[in-house]
Amino acid sequence: MHKKVEVRRSARRKRTVSAYLDGDTMIVLIPARMTSAEEEYWVAEMQRKLSRSRSQRLSPARQSDEALMQRCRELSAQYFDGRALPASVRWVPPMRTRWAFCTPAEGTIRVSSKLGDVPAWVLDYVLVHELAHLLVAAHNEQFWELCSRYPRTERAIGYLEGLSAAAGLGLIELD
Repeated sequence: MHKKVEVRRSARRKRTVSAYLDGDTMIVLIPARMTSAEEEYWVAEMQRKLSRSRSQRLSPARQSDEALMQRCRELSAQYFDGRALPASVRWVPPMRTRWAFCTPAEGTIRVSSKLGDVPAWVLDYVLVHELAHLLVAAHNEQFWELCSRYPRTERAIGYLEGLSAAAGLGLIELD
């Protein structure tokens, strides 16, 4: 549930109800003519819908290191015929200059906790990128060919660049 709820009534709004998040506040837009009982119903309904859409958008891999490892296994099977299997994958505190890091010689992947709230397809790209490093260490043509097997590579790179720029993080690279 959201900590704060702000209801905005509009005389121009006739039948539709909508909601969005502004920080930790849920803004609910309703017609001015609605009763307080209808308002109460719609606030609860919008909280339910926003919570459900957020949980569907986020990757289950964000829940634990084990879930992250399981997602890596699935992605390796899907994009690399199961050949890219890390020895360990874990969430780590935010890194200053990277979203994630792979040590191919040890077979380890570390993923910044800053990625815990990104859409599932962005986290999947980061994992595919790091898994590709288990097969090709350098950022060369062969490496990028492996990464391009993931269909949302370019879009995910753009998302991460935008996220970094918007937050002033200066994080633009994966390793």
